[in-house]
Amino acid sequence: MQHEWDERLARLEAILFASGEPISVERLCTTTASEREEILELLHRLQDEYAFNRRGIRLIQMEERWQLCSAPEFGDDVHRAFEIRKTAKLSQPALEVLSIIAYYQPTTRSYIDQIRGVDSSYTVGLLQNRGLIRDCGFLQVPGRPRIYETTEEFLRAFHLKTLEDLPPLAEEGEAGQMMLTTQGALFDPLSNPGEAPGGQESGKASE
Repeated sequence: MQHEWDERLARLEAILFASGEPISVERLCTTTASEREEILELLHRLQDEYAFNRRGIRLIQMEERWQLCSAPEFGDDVHRAFEIRKTAKLSQPALEVLSIIAYYQPTTRSYIDQIRGVDSSYTVGLLQNRGLIRDCGFLQVPGRPRIYETTEEFLRAFHLKTLEDLPPLAEEGEAGQMMLTTQGALFDPLSNPGEAPGGQESGKASE
């Protein structure tokens, strides 16, 4: 019986490793011809084993999807090994826009501009390029403005399983401050406010 359990764990681990991207519980059930409860039990077992044994990889959950990734404490080593330059840190204005979208999604750019009091078009584009937000359609009102929501990359970056893990918002207008204090955030709000993707200067004084 233990042998069968270990084999199922190994099969699941192989699928997660080969995927290279988040994979849904439903897909895992279909692939392995297993029940949802069994797959969830196996996923949590793998997750606990990696963490308990302080392995170099972790199994993380993002909503209904799961993915293998390197342990965060070894991030610098991974970057050095593959000569990958660290992603440019997000500026405080970018964190403010990201916070507004996270708490009020799906939302329009005009609503973001209304809260911040400045034009946010450049910052919205920056966050899209970084894969932290995405265009998710149009608001069904005259003019049909685009609406935006956060992505799985956002959950991964801020170590969140779901959006419900965001800290509570006490009152209107606090979204930017709440995001700046989110535990485990990967971005430094003190980076250059005009920093564009890849670390190039955008020249946008207003941002």
